[in-house]
Amino acid sequence: MAADPKPLKLWDRDKGKAVEEFMPDHQTTYETRPLRAPGQWLRATPLFDKLYALYQDAPWTRRSIAPFVREYHINMSEFEERRYRSYADWFVREFKPGRRRFPDDPARMGAPAEARYFGWEEFGPDQRFPVKGQSLAAADILGNAERAKPFLGGPVLLMRLSPVDYHHVHYPDNGRTLDHERLGHSIWTVSWTAVQNKPDIYIRNERQVNILQTEHFGRLGFVEFGALTVGRIVQRHPLDRPFRRGAQKSVFKFGGSAVAIFGEPGAWRPCDDILEHTPEGMETIVRLGEPVAEKLLSGPDLRAPSPGLVGDNQ
Repeated sequence: MAADPKPLKLWDRDKGKAVEEFMPDHQTTYETRPLRAPGQWLRATPLFDKLYALYQDAPWTRRSIAPFVREYHINMSEFEERRYRSYADWFVREFKPGRRRFPDDPARMGAPAEARYFGWEEFGPDQRFPVKGQSLAAADILGNAERAKPFLGGPVLLMRLSPVDYHHVHYPDNGRTLDHERLGHSIWTVSWTAVQNKPDIYIRNERQVNILQTEHFGRLGFVEFGALTVGRIVQRHPLDRPFRRGAQKSVFKFGGSAVAIFGEPGAWRPCDDILEHTPEGMETIVRLGEPVAEKLLSGPDLRAPSPGLVGDNQ
């Protein structure tokens, strides 16, 4: 039987206090023991994801928008003003220009997603991802040991996008994509309670793995995870073209989702508030573009990409 949905305790950076958040979804979506929920197996398949996406893109789903906005107090004045053709169309809404801003200081990494953040300053030599007494290897998440090698012992940021969030992902710095691959197949929920009971969610879920060479933070292992009803990770910026800090990278089509960033040892450090609350199992709510990490002056030589590699995101 499915467990009752339980509130998550989060740290709200802007309010400077802990808050509770209930998940806006069906009970089994945030099942704490997904292996025991038959309905969860069905909902985790790409076929279900595609059928559900077709339903949510139907015109009559527009009637769901206003009640959702009221219930979760979404400030629509921040978003573009237009008539949305469906609930799915509204789900990928975009901010008005200037509503979010990335740091002017090149040594500060801006949040690539408006999300709930965990962060670790460094991991052990076997580079394993800690999840309530269990662990996942970075090599599994990134696809292979060779790809994970530059990040052994480095910092990690894990961000979870709630269904109420802006679902576009942006680049944290200037740079270019060195390598990319799409992996995984299932689409489990990425809520923290589910991950604690099924720690291989992050290597079973469909995910887009990108290795980014950035101007100020060195090489990044940038992984976008599809989640329940969000199996479609649509790349907006061409992967063969340079990118700029703050430029839109991709969009998750409907539902919840997650992003992880792996860094090289000594290159950068997650912000203090994220590091402080992570051991308590408390995610930190961070707005798009707000600082999430800082470059370490004592880190490795983080040489900028060659001239001509960094270009506008058109």
